[in-house]
Amino acid sequence: MKKKLTVYPAIFTKYDDDGEYYVVEFIDLKGCSTEGESIQEAFYMAQDAMGLYLDDFVDFPEPTVDISKITLEQNQFISFVSIDMDEYRRNFNHKAVKKTLSIPMWLNTLSEKNNINFSQVLQEALKSKLGID
Repeated sequence: MKKKLTVYPAIFTKYDDDGEYYVVEFIDLKGCSTEGESIQEAFYMAQDAMGLYLDDFVDFPEPTVDISKITLEQNQFISFVSIDMDEYRRNFNHKAVKKTLSIPMWLNTLSEKNNINFSQVLQEALKSKLGID
């Protein structure tokens, strides 16, 4: 399956108080921010914050593409942060959702006699139908 990356610009603000320190704020994800004690940690935390923020969305907010008009302070820069939300959800979002469905009685009886796990079969079928590994 081809990866589909979700990309948003973020403003990184560098502070040098007692060593390197970064605050990251997403331009299009209101209230989504994080921090890191190095540039590497700031990027890692930015991906994680973006994943947490977008996890409940079906339609994501439109990202700002033209960043040329954004005014920055001397200790700031903009970088695009990306995440594969399908992969993020597979790895971190395991909360169960109850679904009600109907199947023929004969299929229910035969499945129960064979100790079929209905939830597992449905999950496998949905993943197969959606092309998810």
